[in-house]
Amino acid sequence: IVNNESSEIIRMLSSEFNEFAKNPDLDVYPENMKESIDSVNEWIYSTINNGVYRCGFAKSQEAYTQAITELTESFDRVESILGKQRFIAGDTFTEADIRLFVTLLRFDEVYVVYFKTNTRSVLTSPNILNYCREIFQMDGVAGTVDMEQIKTHYYASHPYMNMYSIIPQGRDFVGLLSEPHNRGELFP
Repeated sequence: IVNNESSEIIRMLSSEFNEFAKNPDLDVYPENMKESIDSVNEWIYSTINNGVYRCGFAKSQEAYTQAITELTESFDRVESILGKQRFIAGDTFTEADIRLFVTLLRFDEVYVVYFKTNTRSVLTSPNILNYCREIFQMDGVAGTVDMEQIKTHYYASHPYMNMYSIIPQGRDFVGLLSEPHNRGELFP
């Protein structure tokens, strides 16, 4: 694979390498959900996945204010959706959940502090926190999360934003994600 676009890589890994996969029947972009997945991905990418970077790298107060307003509105929208359904695009785990989860995973520990996205947090959003717990606790996911590496990468990558590469201690967010969730009971 010669590609650096994560959305395309997810789709390739979901279909092009099934002969090597441990779970070749897992389809995170099922035909019957493509429209819903694409719709959710569109607004989540621009306002949340990329929204955190628009906040963090804003070159003017106006640009930051627009980005943080859109991010906050979308965060609230995600919180509302996850109060009504198990996953972001419906009742099935899809690529839209993967794309959202990787941003939410970094949100409190990195983006709130480093990119000034402090209007909301996963910790104070019960539906989002419960959703993140469910995904984090899925087979194989927790083992891919190295919060110390994530924090070291972000806080040490931009010397002009953090001259001394000080890494905030933060909370035990991974421990928080390891606590029980009840998504299966809420959405059987």
